[in-house]
Amino acid sequence: MNDLVARDAAAFFHQRGSSPCLAALRAVGGCWIEDADGHRMLDFHGNTVHYIGHAHPRLIAALQAQLQELPFCPRRHTNLPAVELADALLARWPGSPARVLFATGGSDAMEIALKLARVATGRHESISLEGSYHGDGLGAFGLGSARHDPRLGPLLPGRHHVTPYWVDAGRMLDEMRTTFAASPTGIAAVVAEPMRTNCHVPPPGLWAAVRALCDAHGAKLIFDEIPSGLGKTGRFFAFEHFGVVPDAVVLGKSLGGGIVPIAAVIADAALNVAPELNLGHYTHEKNPLTCRAAVETLRIIAEEGLAARAEAMGAALCGAVQAATGLTPRGLGLFAGPAAGRRLGGAGGNAGGAVAAAGLLLHRQGARRDRPVAAPAHHRG
Repeated sequence: MNDLVARDAAAFFHQRGSSPCLAALRAVGGCWIEDADGHRMLDFHGNTVHYIGHAHPRLIAALQAQLQELPFCPRRHTNLPAVELADALLARWPGSPARVLFATGGSDAMEIALKLARVATGRHESISLEGSYHGDGLGAFGLGSARHDPRLGPLLPGRHHVTPYWVDAGRMLDEMRTTFAASPTGIAAVVAEPMRTNCHVPPPGLWAAVRALCDAHGAKLIFDEIPSGLGKTGRFFAFEHFGVVPDAVVLGKSLGGGIVPIAAVIADAALNVAPELNLGHYTHEKNPLTCRAAVETLRIIAEEGLAARAEAMGAALCGAVQAATGLTPRGLGLFAGPAAGRRLGGAGGNAGGAVAAAGLLLHRQGARRDRPVAAPAHHRG
């Protein structure tokens, strides 16, 4: 294993959170991963892509069949998996009539949503939450923070960042009101995760107040559900917990079943106003293999009742943690993490090493949090 990790480190550009790697894997299955030395770990990390479990046999069979039927589809042509996926997503949309576009990653899908908001409003400025994350493309990356490494140069103009709700929800709303009022050209979009991946649940009425601000100022509300959507919280869309429907939602990560990369934008059909522009004209936009993966993933989620299962297992997890520690985890369903103010791994905070020795893999969220996003709702052993 050490040789493979060393070869990886010598070949790939190094970057925060990715390379050099911690270990090399040789197998995954269900909620388990196995490294090259044969150590098995429960995967509480998974980059939130493994909601149906690693290597789900139904998904693998569907992809094998698709490779034999139609492995690729050039642009300007359509295919059955692409249309089936569009129909399946639109059938789950709780708002007014909508349309979709697909991309190969969440960051690209987020930029599609930004383009839709810009052309629909004729504006370019945005409001987002400081300390959020929406992707690593220059447009999406700039939404996460007002501060970035100056070596990257200027990012998109017109970005406004407000205090996030998990710091102070009242201040967030006040800063949004001030920003709307002060914008010289008008705000095109408010972009936010309805529930941040640090698992803080927003206070009641927050997103309704944001929705009202957007409506009052003619801005579009874009929800990023790349990590939180598809049932992890107990509802198909996380925003369904909060009584608000956005103008657009972005899905990704687990949409491809943890095997292939695919993301989607679902947005109000009223935003379909720029047919002469390339808004998301990607080579693999309607790739039949990635679309088949998403279609089968949605079927698995529905037929195996994984959203309801996430809600039930989340409640059981919360009760077990409370009984064992006296602490109440934060989150919804299986989109959950440790209570605020406590760190895993003892005084030294070395949760990663402590739990890895116990056979668990966590995701370290930021410099000071270890966030165990619960193992897949489908947990084949």
